[in-house]
Amino acid sequence: MCMLCDDEKAYQAYMNYLDKMERQGKAADPNVAVNAVLDEIEAAAKKDDPANDKTLSPFFCSPINK
Repeated sequence: MCMLCDDEKAYQAYMNYLDKMERQGKAADPNVAVNAVLDEIEAAAKKDDPANDKTLSPFFCSPINK
C-alpha cells in the first residue's frame, strides 16, 4: 500500500490537492502533489500544536516558567 493511502491525513491532503487542481482546470502533477501534501500535513500539525492554541486563557494549563 502506498504512503498516502496508508495515512488518513496524507490521503485527505492529497484529495484536497486533487480537488483544488480540478477546480482550477489544471492537471495534477505527481511531483508537485507530494510537496503540496507534505506542506498541508505540516500546516495541520502546526495548527494542532497546543502551543499555538490562542483560544485558551494564558492562565489555563500554562507551563510554569522559571
